[in-house]
Amino acid sequence: MKKHLAIIALFLIITATYSQDYKFGKVSIAELEEIKNVNDASANAAVLYKKQSISFQYSQGNGFQQINEVHERIKIYNKDGFDWATKKIRLFNRSSSSSEELNSLRGYTYNLDNGKIIKDKLKGEGKFEEEANRFWKNSSFTMPNIKEGSVIEYTYKIVSPNLYVDDVDFQYTIPINRFEFKMQTPEYYVYNKLLNPKAAYNPQINTSEGRGSLTIRSKSRSGGNLRSNTKTNFSENKIDFKKNIISSDSDNIPALKNEPYVDNLDNYRAKLILELTSVQFPNRPFKNYATDWDKVTQRIYQNTDFGAQLDKKDYYEDDVNTLISGVTDNEKKMNLIFDFVKSKVKWNKYYGYTSDAGVKKAYKESVGNSADINLMLTSMLRHAGLKANPVLVSTKNNGIPLLPTRSGFNYVVCLVEGTQSVFLDATEEYSRPNVLPSRALNWQGRIIRENGSSEWVNLLPNKSSKEITSLNVKIDEDLSISGKVRSQFTDYQALRYRNKFNNVGHEEHIKYLEKDNGELEISNLQVKNRDELSSPVVTSYDYELFDAVEEIGDKLYFSPLLFLANEENPFKQETRNYPIDFQFPIADKYMANIMIPEGYVVESLPKSEGFSFNDTVGKFSYLIKENGKYLQLVINFDINSSFILAEDYPYFKDFYKFLTEKQAEKIVLKKAQP
Repeated sequence: MKKHLAIIALFLIITATYSQDYKFGKVSIAELEEIKNVNDASANAAVLYKKQSISFQYSQGNGFQQINEVHERIKIYNKDGFDWATKKIRLFNRSSSSSEELNSLRGYTYNLDNGKIIKDKLKGEGKFEEEANRFWKNSSFTMPNIKEGSVIEYTYKIVSPNLYVDDVDFQYTIPINRFEFKMQTPEYYVYNKLLNPKAAYNPQINTSEGRGSLTIRSKSRSGGNLRSNTKTNFSENKIDFKKNIISSDSDNIPALKNEPYVDNLDNYRAKLILELTSVQFPNRPFKNYATDWDKVTQRIYQNTDFGAQLDKKDYYEDDVNTLISGVTDNEKKMNLIFDFVKSKVKWNKYYGYTSDAGVKKAYKESVGNSADINLMLTSMLRHAGLKANPVLVSTKNNGIPLLPTRSGFNYVVCLVEGTQSVFLDATEEYSRPNVLPSRALNWQGRIIRENGSSEWVNLLPNKSSKEITSLNVKIDEDLSISGKVRSQFTDYQALRYRNKFNNVGHEEHIKYLEKDNGELEISNLQVKNRDELSSPVVTSYDYELFDAVEEIGDKLYFSPLLFLANEENPFKQETRNYPIDFQFPIADKYMANIMIPEGYVVESLPKSEGFSFNDTVGKFSYLIKENGKYLQLVINFDINSSFILAEDYPYFKDFYKFLTEKQAEKIVLKKAQP
């Protein structure tokens, strides 16, 4: 009997699951009562249901228009999930003939009050629109009356005259219980499809065929002579065509979860990438859109907002000639022009590989987008006789370009070629030659030379950026510790330091250094070379630390690196889905000079030893010795690659665990025998 009851219960659960009503407005009490996601108890919110339908509908006079319809139902479990109550939709907005429109937006927030479902309608005050730049606008909305336990639901339609199809996201940073997707395209349009090869999860994609039809209406005139009046004739021509269908019904899609040292999580999102390759209408010429990277770069160079901007120089010629007058060394010329552009034109924070304001206007008004600034820089360097060329880049937040399309790029930097090639980006206040902003360090870029040739160039740094720190340690009678710290930062470590602290006040800087470091008090903080970008940043300060020495009997225990040690290993998870991104090679060195307090001798020291990862990719060495009244410690930590692959994670995890535990080992001092 119990066995039969269990089978019936299981049947009821399965029936309830598959009979879930996903129609708009049919939110259930069970959904509102749910307190955590059944597949991911840690989720702050979850997509209970998503439906996306992309189709092309024929309109007389406008031709085929792309219709993208979306319906989403989201459960908010706690306050950390409130952000999911706001939705931002990006719309192309260049001209009336190619702009996209957001239509049919409806939305409700559902809450449970004494067992009764209360719903609040999305109204005008919750809708916003802003212009991002001259090509894009953002249409946003925020759902009303959000509480812990709310369910929100909205539906909207994007109408676009454009044939390109945005990437279809199959994964969010919260779980998706069910996602129904369908895309129907007329046979006249052919798309290549690609699932993101870097994603850890990918859905099952199905293809099939269907039938569609369109009606073309036309009119003609007849008559109009002396014997008859003009007559208007109307006709309709019905055309049947084949539809190509791509679909996917996916359940229990896992959340895209961040991991330590992942610089752009979106690179690993499960998504469907669609590329228009050809258009062929009956009795019309065949249009081939399939391309390669050489053709893409040629079209970009021919764009008046790109190549033509490089040719303009009348607006800066006199200023640059004066700037480099009498200078014969090319490196000096490069540095003078680079610093001049950085000080003359400020970045407006807009990305782009094509000029927005135009280089001439940007120069006059001293503000421009990334292309205005770096195309201007390239042109000036060419004028000065240097072999400078633009490099097209996809920034980290734009992902890695997987197909040869112009939308694969969204940024441009400059490369000066010579005995040693040098990357330059004048948008960044504290950048230096060959020290690009981290946003641009995304695998590789495409250089376009004056002769029309193009090729891939590696953007990843190959030179190690250094942090060298010396620490003096004196243990006082009350067992507090005092001393001095001096640090030096080079290249990317210096850029990171300047970006973090150059606009931070003195007291705030001290508070940051003291934060989460126990009873630490810092004084006499000094920073050298804040704005002298060709030199390393050098910092120094005095410190007092009141809780670092443990006294047990007649023995003292303390870790030699004190508050500078890595106390926690960020690589704790058993497995990893994505590569570790350090952004640049690292060479850190710590030197501690510890005075043995009067009346004490060394009982034991941590063992001097080293450990490596993948031969030379990672190295850690720990050398400590007693030298008269002092203990001298030297630690070297080197990571010689920007990336650690996910398949190497178990070994790297052990490597990092060793260095973390090693830094925590204690020196033991005991009272000297009289």
